Amino acid sequence: MSNLTKNIIWAVITLIVISLVFSYFVGPQTQPKTLNLDQLVADINAGQVKQIKVNGNELDITMTDGSAAIAQKEAESGISDTLKNLGVNQQALQTVDLQVVNQSGWQFWAGILVDPILTLLIIGILFWFMFRQAKTGVNQAFNFGRSNLKLSNVKDRVFFKDVAGLREAKEELIEVVDFLKNPQKFLDLGARIPRGILLMGPPGTGKTLVARAVAGESNVPFFYISASEFVEMFVGVGASRTRDAFMQAKRAAPAILFIDEIDAVGRQRGAGMGGGSDEREQTLNQILVEMDGFDRDTRVIVLAATNRPDILDPALLRPGRFDRRVILDLPDMNDREAILKIHAEGKTLEKDVDLRRVAARTPGFSGADLANLMNEAAIASARHNKKSIGQPELLEAAEKVIMGPERKSRVISQKEKEITAYHEGGHALVAASVKDADPVQKVSIISRGFAGGYTMKLPSEDQHLKTRNQFLADLSMMMGGYVSEKLTFGDISTGASNDLKEASELARRMVVKYGMSDLGPIVFGKTEQMMFLGQEISNEKNYSERVASEIDEQVRKLLMHAHDIAEKILKTHKAALKKIADTLIEKEVLEQDDFNAVLKPFKIKPIAA
Repeated sequence: MSNLTKNIIWAVITLIVISLVFSYFVGPQTQPKTLNLDQLVADINAGQVKQIKVNGNELDITMTDGSAAIAQKEAESGISDTLKNLGVNQQALQTVDLQVVNQSGWQFWAGILVDPILTLLIIGILFWFMFRQAKTGVNQAFNFGRSNLKLSNVKDRVFFKDVAGLREAKEELIEVVDFLKNPQKFLDLGARIPRGILLMGPPGTGKTLVARAVAGESNVPFFYISASEFVEMFVGVGASRTRDAFMQAKRAAPAILFIDEIDAVGRQRGAGMGGGSDEREQTLNQILVEMDGFDRDTRVIVLAATNRPDILDPALLRPGRFDRRVILDLPDMNDREAILKIHAEGKTLEKDVDLRRVAARTPGFSGADLANLMNEAAIASARHNKKSIGQPELLEAAEKVIMGPERKSRVISQKEKEITAYHEGGHALVAASVKDADPVQKVSIISRGFAGGYTMKLPSEDQHLKTRNQFLADLSMMMGGYVSEKLTFGDISTGASNDLKEASELARRMVVKYGMSDLGPIVFGKTEQMMFLGQEISNEKNYSERVASEIDEQVRKLLMHAHDIAEKILKTHKAALKKIADTLIEKEVLEQDDFNAVLKPFKIKPIAA
């Protein structure tokens, strides 16, 4: 319910209450008996009337027993004449106290005007409300084609110094800032002004933040809208909103128009299942026309963001529209540390907090993930009634973002706890023994998310490439839990199902995608970029059935090789496996230093972190 409707309802209720209160005080509090004139005459003759007050045409009667009554006299004649005509006894009338009361002006007019004024006022309010609703509907109809373009608040401006990392992206965008500030310098040299810049990168990498920083550095208005807000179920509305958005940006030039998630309307035309959406394609066509229709000296830059550049229409990416494509990568370790420092501003950290260590624990985290990590750490500290955020809360928050919260309340039997300990011990021991594996950071048998336990291994530095030996080490580590259960208990559990699934998928990618098998340097299969319900649904099979059989054999060969390596390690170091499992059963969690201390007596030198 809108505020206007609430105000009208309260106004009507208030008027009704005032009317009732007024009537209560002006009128009598008890309802008197009503008499006609014949009854009044009979009561006077019987000596039952004590007093009569004449108030206009109304007669206020007081009986001898103290009760009250009212009557109405004839308007044309006085009370005495009226009673005389009806045969009143003159001697009986002389015993009655007869008084004439003159009405005051306000009582007279209030009695006449209160009821009609209240009625007219209520009717007027109702008509005003109906006309206002109708006017709002008309305005909405006329504004239906207006874009829901938002202008960023000046107080919310950010600058490049507020964006950690993304050095190359910021260098590309500095030229845009320079153009918006000094366009003539470029125009005098005959340079063509960039009309659109496409920001591409995974979710959470800061595409919107960078766009806002460009506006902040340029000190120009920043208009922003999501591409999905252009599209409506009515054909032509999206194109109309597009025209309106560009018109507003041109009026405020120099300005930046930021379109978020442009793939919502910018998908390749004619590539959808079931014929596609005519409204979406008309909206895209209007965007293409508006961008190509800019004057050479128009000082409006269109920034757009997407994490799916592969599905955008080629016409949108050609020169003259989105001239530049700026890629925003996931931050490396140094950038993650810088991002953590930015999000740590305004938060109280303990003196021994090492953000570098947190950055090392968070490979693959985006800027949004790191912001969430700092917030989770602050919440955890407040929950523990701490005045500052410590290293344990930060590391716990990192694991919570990756795998979910700990489920300490989950009750498991001693047997299941033992199986989990040997399972995770197998993973950790194989990872510590294989040459190309990543260092083990933590081993836990406390359930987190859907996992009964977990072994955290992370590279000591950011990796952009992985070798075949590294993949083989990962496969061996994945097989460690399965082999450990089999060797220790002579049986296997469902706890290894996810490990086997991940290992099978990795082995198949090594064969068909990376060319890391005996079949040679060849890639098998071709995935079409056709999307339906968010998933790829077309996978072209460009190889024969015989080759498919060979692929399956190569996948099995890689998995069995990893199994044999894990089995050899665990058979050789049975005592170390038992020690790890026993320690896990006792402590439930082993950090990196604790894990290395357990391995030290067995002369197993873990991979250096």
